[in-house]
Amino acid sequence: MMRHVAESTHLVRRWWRALRAQPLTDAECAMVNRILGAAEAAAFFRFATHDQRHALEVLARLERAAPEAPRAVVRAALLHDIGKVDDNLSIAGRVAATLIGARGERFARYLDHEARGAVLLAGIGSDPLTVALVRGDEVEPWSTLLRDADRV
Repeated sequence: MMRHVAESTHLVRRWWRALRAQPLTDAECAMVNRILGAAEAAAFFRFATHDQRHALEVLARLERAAPEAPRAVVRAALLHDIGKVDDNLSIAGRVAATLIGARGERFARYLDHEARGAVLLAGIGSDPLTVALVRGDEVEPWSTLLRDADRV
């Protein structure tokens, strides 16, 4: 019961942030371009505004927790949800998929975003550590730090 309440609270917070998300500033876009390779940046900028904003929040939290994180881990923070780039679900649809589960092709596709993101990144030549972290592989300590940073 408590886990369900915590997950629901997390989803409400995330929904609210998504609705209020502002486009990245020129300085934020420049920072993303400095961190990511050209193909990765092109994928990142296909994200909806709220996904870009979320990725920057995750990056900031990761950098506070692990300022020594290798570049591949920093990239994974920005790209951890890249498999959602073509999910075509509204914010409400994403919340429903998370609460209901993989019922139907669209929800199943959305919930499989880690595997799809890893395939996308491997296909554009991302670092193997970045790909592994996006896929959700256990690569400690980075997996735990990334998951913790994603609890925004």
